[in-house]
Amino acid sequence: MSAMAGGGDPLLRVRDLRKSFGVHEVLADISLDVARGEVIAIIGASGSGKSTLLRCLNLLERPSGGEIFYAGEPVDWRRPPGFFGDPAVQRLRTRIGMVFQSYNLWPHMTVLENVIEAPMRVKGLPRREAEERATYLLGRIGLAAKRDQHPFTLSGGQQQRVAIVRALAMEPEAMLFDEVTSALDPELVGEVLDLMASLAVDGMTMLVVTHEMDFAREVSTRTIFIDAGRIAEQGPSVEVLERPVNERTRRFLDRVLHRRGGVDREAAVDDGR
Repeated sequence: MSAMAGGGDPLLRVRDLRKSFGVHEVLADISLDVARGEVIAIIGASGSGKSTLLRCLNLLERPSGGEIFYAGEPVDWRRPPGFFGDPAVQRLRTRIGMVFQSYNLWPHMTVLENVIEAPMRVKGLPRREAEERATYLLGRIGLAAKRDQHPFTLSGGQQQRVAIVRALAMEPEAMLFDEVTSALDPELVGEVLDLMASLAVDGMTMLVVTHEMDFAREVSTRTIFIDAGRIAEQGPSVEVLERPVNERTRRFLDRVLHRRGGVDREAAVDDGR
Protein backbone atom coordinates (compact mmCIF):
# COMPACT_ATOMS: atom_id res chain seq x y z
CA MET A 1 0.00 0.00 0.00
CA SER A 2 1.41 3.34 -0.97
CA ALA A 3 1.59 6.36 1.27
CA MET A 4 -1.03 8.92 0.46
CA ALA A 5 0.21 11.74 -1.75
CA GLY A 6 0.00 14.93 0.24
CA GLY A 7 -1.44 13.12 3.29
CA GLY A 8 -5.07 12.90 4.29
CA ASP A 9 -7.73 10.33 3.53
CA PRO A 10 -7.77 8.72 0.09
CA LEU A 11 -10.36 9.75 -2.47
CA LEU A 12 -10.78 6.10 -3.41
CA ARG A 13 -10.15 3.07 -1.21
CA VAL A 14 -10.45 -0.52 -2.40
CA ARG A 15 -10.23 -3.52 -0.12
CA ASP A 16 -10.07 -7.18 -1.20
CA LEU A 17 -12.00 -6.52 -4.41
CA ARG A 18 -12.96 -9.66 -6.31
CA LYS A 19 -14.75 -10.29 -9.57
CA SER A 20 -15.69 -13.58 -11.18
CA PHE A 21 -17.59 -14.44 -14.32
CA GLY A 22 -19.04 -17.83 -13.48
CA VAL A 23 -16.15 -20.01 -12.35
CA HIS A 24 -13.57 -17.71 -13.99
CA GLU A 25 -11.94 -15.42 -11.43
CA VAL A 26 -10.88 -12.17 -13.10
CA LEU A 27 -9.92 -10.11 -10.03
CA ALA A 28 -8.63 -11.53 -6.74
CA ASP A 29 -8.16 -9.53 -3.54
CA ILE A 30 -7.31 -6.17 -5.11
CA SER A 31 -6.53 -3.55 -2.46
CA LEU A 32 -5.32 -0.02 -3.11
CA ASP A 33 -5.70 3.58 -2.02
CA VAL A 34 -5.88 6.47 -4.47
CA ALA A 35 -5.05 9.96 -3.24
CA ARG A 36 -6.69 13.08 -4.55
CA GLY A 37 -4.68 14.35 -7.50
CA GLU A 38 -2.80 11.09 -7.92
CA VAL A 39 -2.23 9.66 -11.40
CA ILE A 40 -1.93 5.88 -11.45
CA ALA A 41 -0.91 3.89 -14.50
CA ILE A 42 -2.26 0.34 -14.58
CA ILE A 43 -0.30 -2.03 -16.79
CA GLY A 44 -0.43 -5.73 -17.54
CA ALA A 45 -1.05 -8.25 -20.28
CA SER A 46 -4.36 -8.48 -22.11
CA GLY A 47 -6.88 -10.39 -20.04
CA SER A 48 -5.16 -9.69 -16.73
CA GLY A 49 -8.18 -7.85 -15.30
CA LYS A 50 -7.19 -4.21 -15.80
CA SER A 51 -10.34 -3.09 -17.61
CA THR A 52 -12.56 -5.11 -15.27
CA LEU A 53 -11.02 -3.28 -12.32
CA LEU A 54 -11.95 0.10 -13.77
CA ARG A 55 -15.46 -1.08 -14.61
CA CYS A 56 -15.96 -2.30 -11.05
CA LEU A 57 -14.85 1.02 -9.59
CA ASN A 58 -17.78 2.92 -11.11
CA LEU A 59 -20.13 -0.09 -11.02
CA LEU A 60 -20.34 -0.77 -14.71
CA GLU A 61 -19.61 -4.28 -13.45
CA ARG A 62 -20.93 -5.59 -10.14
CA PRO A 63 -18.03 -6.87 -7.98
CA SER A 64 -18.22 -10.37 -6.53
CA GLY A 65 -16.72 -9.36 -3.20
CA GLY A 66 -14.72 -6.78 -1.34
CA GLU A 67 -15.30 -3.16 -0.39
CA ILE A 68 -15.09 0.16 -2.26
CA PHE A 69 -15.07 3.51 -0.49
CA TYR A 70 -15.33 6.82 -2.33
CA ALA A 71 -14.58 10.07 -0.49
CA GLY A 72 -14.86 8.13 2.76
CA GLU A 73 -18.30 6.71 2.01
CA PRO A 74 -18.94 3.01 1.29
CA VAL A 75 -20.08 2.23 -2.24
CA ASP A 76 -22.98 -0.22 -1.90
CA TRP A 77 -22.66 -2.61 -4.82
CA ARG A 78 -24.71 -5.30 -3.08
CA ARG A 79 -28.06 -3.98 -4.23
CA PRO A 80 -30.60 -6.29 -5.87
CA PRO A 81 -30.76 -6.69 -9.69
CA GLY A 82 -31.67 -3.42 -11.35
CA PHE A 83 -29.64 -1.33 -8.91
CA PHE A 84 -27.60 0.18 -11.78
CA GLY A 85 -30.49 2.60 -12.34
CA ASP A 86 -30.35 3.67 -8.70
CA PRO A 87 -29.78 7.44 -8.21
CA ALA A 88 -26.85 6.73 -5.88
CA VAL A 89 -25.12 4.72 -8.59
CA GLN A 90 -25.76 7.42 -11.17
CA ARG A 91 -24.35 10.00 -8.77
CA LEU A 92 -21.20 7.92 -8.33
CA ARG A 93 -20.73 7.84 -12.10
CA THR A 94 -21.01 11.62 -12.30
CA ARG A 95 -18.20 11.83 -9.75
CA ILE A 96 -16.02 9.23 -11.47
CA GLY A 97 -15.87 9.78 -15.24
CA MET A 98 -14.77 7.03 -17.60
CA VAL A 99 -13.41 7.06 -21.14
CA PHE A 100 -13.16 3.89 -23.19
CA GLN A 101 -11.06 2.55 -26.04
CA SER A 102 -13.96 3.15 -28.42
CA TYR A 103 -15.13 6.74 -28.60
CA ASN A 104 -18.83 5.96 -28.03
CA LEU A 105 -19.90 9.30 -29.45
CA TRP A 106 -23.50 9.52 -30.65
CA PRO A 107 -23.20 9.68 -34.44
CA HIS A 108 -26.52 11.47 -34.98
CA MET A 109 -25.49 14.34 -32.69
CA THR A 110 -23.05 17.15 -33.31
CA VAL A 111 -19.90 17.49 -31.23
CA LEU A 112 -21.58 20.13 -29.08
CA GLU A 113 -24.69 18.02 -28.60
CA ASN A 114 -22.56 15.06 -27.55
CA VAL A 115 -20.88 17.14 -24.86
CA ILE A 116 -23.98 18.85 -23.42
CA GLU A 117 -26.38 15.88 -23.41
CA ALA A 118 -25.35 14.32 -20.09
CA PRO A 119 -24.96 17.58 -18.11
CA MET A 120 -28.46 18.59 -19.19
CA ARG A 121 -30.15 15.22 -18.84
CA VAL A 122 -28.37 13.84 -15.76
CA LYS A 123 -27.43 16.98 -13.83
CA GLY A 124 -30.29 19.19 -15.00
CA LEU A 125 -27.97 21.92 -16.24
CA PRO A 126 -29.70 24.67 -18.28
CA ARG A 127 -28.80 24.44 -21.96
CA ARG A 128 -27.11 27.82 -22.03
CA GLU A 129 -24.86 26.94 -19.10
CA ALA A 130 -24.09 23.52 -20.59
CA GLU A 131 -23.18 25.08 -23.93
CA GLU A 132 -20.93 27.66 -22.30
CA ARG A 133 -18.99 24.98 -20.46
CA ALA A 134 -18.82 22.76 -23.54
CA THR A 135 -17.54 25.62 -25.67
CA TYR A 136 -14.86 26.39 -23.09
CA LEU A 137 -13.73 22.76 -22.93
CA LEU A 138 -13.73 22.32 -26.70
CA GLY A 139 -11.73 25.52 -27.03
CA ARG A 140 -9.21 24.21 -24.56
CA ILE A 141 -8.46 21.23 -26.82
CA GLY A 142 -8.55 23.27 -30.02
CA LEU A 143 -11.85 21.88 -31.31
CA ALA A 144 -14.24 24.78 -30.74
CA ALA A 145 -14.51 25.22 -34.52
CA LYS A 146 -15.75 21.63 -34.78
CA ARG A 147 -18.67 22.07 -32.38
CA ASP A 148 -21.36 21.89 -35.06
CA GLN A 149 -19.84 18.98 -36.96
CA HIS A 150 -20.75 15.32 -36.57
CA PRO A 151 -18.24 12.80 -35.16
CA PHE A 152 -17.70 11.00 -38.49
CA THR A 153 -16.07 14.16 -39.88
CA LEU A 154 -13.35 14.08 -37.21
CA SER A 155 -10.14 12.10 -37.00
CA GLY A 156 -9.85 9.32 -34.44
CA GLY A 157 -7.70 11.49 -32.19
CA GLN A 158 -10.23 14.32 -32.38
CA GLN A 159 -13.09 11.96 -31.57
CA GLN A 160 -11.25 10.59 -28.54
CA ARG A 161 -10.54 14.11 -27.29
CA VAL A 162 -14.24 14.93 -27.64
CA ALA A 163 -15.03 11.76 -25.67
CA ILE A 164 -12.73 12.97 -22.89
CA VAL A 165 -14.30 16.43 -22.95
CA ARG A 166 -17.75 14.84 -22.77
CA ALA A 167 -16.70 13.12 -19.54
CA LEU A 168 -15.13 16.32 -18.20
CA ALA A 169 -18.34 18.25 -18.87
CA MET A 170 -19.88 16.34 -15.94
CA GLU A 171 -17.21 17.92 -13.69
CA PRO A 172 -15.99 14.61 -12.22
CA GLU A 173 -13.61 14.38 -9.29
CA ALA A 174 -11.75 11.44 -10.80
CA MET A 175 -11.31 9.95 -14.26
CA LEU A 176 -10.84 6.37 -15.43
CA PHE A 177 -9.15 5.83 -18.80
CA ASP A 178 -9.33 2.37 -20.38
CA GLU A 179 -6.73 2.01 -23.16
CA VAL A 180 -7.98 5.22 -24.76
CA THR A 181 -5.16 5.35 -27.35
CA SER A 182 -5.06 1.69 -28.40
CA ALA A 183 -7.50 2.14 -31.31
CA LEU A 184 -5.71 5.20 -32.68
CA ASP A 185 -3.19 5.44 -35.47
CA PRO A 186 0.28 6.11 -34.02
CA GLU A 187 0.39 9.68 -35.30
CA LEU A 188 -2.83 10.51 -33.39
CA VAL A 189 -1.81 9.08 -30.03
CA GLY A 190 0.19 12.12 -28.95
CA GLU A 191 -2.67 14.60 -29.06
CA VAL A 192 -4.76 12.44 -26.71
CA LEU A 193 -1.86 11.81 -24.32
CA ASP A 194 -1.09 15.55 -24.28
CA LEU A 195 -4.65 16.25 -23.16
CA MET A 196 -4.40 13.64 -20.42
CA ALA A 197 -1.07 15.06 -19.29
CA SER A 198 -2.63 18.52 -19.02
CA LEU A 199 -5.38 17.06 -16.81
CA ALA A 200 -2.69 15.62 -14.56
CA VAL A 201 -1.07 19.04 -14.27
CA ASP A 202 -4.47 20.46 -13.29
CA GLY A 203 -4.67 17.98 -10.43
CA MET A 204 -7.24 15.54 -11.80
CA THR A 205 -7.24 12.18 -10.05
CA MET A 206 -6.75 9.54 -12.76
CA LEU A 207 -6.45 5.79 -13.12
CA VAL A 208 -5.11 4.97 -16.56
CA VAL A 209 -5.00 1.50 -18.10
CA THR A 210 -2.33 1.87 -20.75
CA HIS A 211 0.44 0.29 -22.78
CA GLU A 212 2.04 3.71 -23.34
CA MET A 213 5.08 3.24 -21.13
CA ASP A 214 6.49 6.72 -21.78
CA PHE A 215 3.23 8.25 -20.56
CA ALA A 216 3.28 6.03 -17.49
CA ARG A 217 6.88 6.95 -16.71
CA GLU A 218 6.56 10.70 -17.29
CA VAL A 219 3.03 11.51 -16.11
CA SER A 220 1.86 8.94 -13.58
CA THR A 221 2.92 9.13 -9.96
CA ARG A 222 2.53 5.39 -9.43
CA THR A 223 2.39 2.32 -11.64
CA ILE A 224 0.52 -0.86 -10.78
CA PHE A 225 1.27 -4.11 -12.59
CA ILE A 226 -1.65 -6.54 -12.60
CA ASP A 227 -0.99 -10.18 -13.35
CA ALA A 228 -3.76 -12.81 -13.46
CA GLY A 229 -6.16 -10.58 -11.56
CA ARG A 230 -3.77 -9.64 -8.76
CA ILE A 231 -1.51 -6.69 -8.06
CA ALA A 232 1.90 -8.25 -8.59
CA GLU A 233 3.91 -5.05 -8.18
CA GLN A 234 3.32 -1.37 -7.54
CA GLY A 235 5.36 1.68 -6.66
CA PRO A 236 6.68 4.97 -8.02
CA SER A 237 6.46 4.76 -11.81
CA VAL A 238 10.16 5.23 -12.48
CA GLU A 239 11.02 2.45 -10.02
CA VAL A 240 8.50 -0.04 -11.40
CA LEU A 241 9.19 0.68 -15.06
CA GLU A 242 12.98 0.94 -14.90
CA ARG A 243 13.87 -1.31 -11.95
CA PRO A 244 11.01 -3.81 -11.52
CA VAL A 245 11.40 -6.36 -8.74
CA ASN A 246 8.84 -8.92 -9.85
CA GLU A 247 10.00 -11.32 -12.57
CA ARG A 248 6.59 -11.23 -14.28
CA THR A 249 6.78 -7.43 -14.40
CA ARG A 250 10.25 -7.62 -15.99
CA ARG A 251 9.09 -10.08 -18.63
CA PHE A 252 6.01 -8.01 -19.44
CA LEU A 253 8.02 -4.80 -19.83
CA ASP A 254 10.62 -6.54 -21.97
CA ARG A 255 7.88 -7.74 -24.31
CA VAL A 256 6.18 -4.35 -24.51
CA LEU A 257 9.38 -2.39 -25.08
CA HIS A 258 10.65 -4.88 -27.67
CA ARG A 259 7.33 -4.94 -29.55
CA ARG A 260 7.05 -1.15 -29.66
CA GLY A 261 10.69 -0.51 -30.35
CA GLY A 262 11.17 1.08 -26.95
CA VAL A 263 14.51 1.94 -25.42
CA ASP A 264 16.36 -0.69 -23.44
CA ARG A 265 15.44 -0.25 -19.79
CA GLU A 266 18.96 -0.62 -18.41
CA ALA A 267 20.28 1.84 -20.98
CA ALA A 268 17.55 4.26 -19.96
CA VAL A 269 18.67 3.98 -16.33
CA ASP A 270 22.28 4.62 -17.31
CA ASP A 271 21.25 7.67 -19.31
CA GLY A 272 19.25 9.06 -16.40
CA ARG A 273 15.96 8.79 -18.29
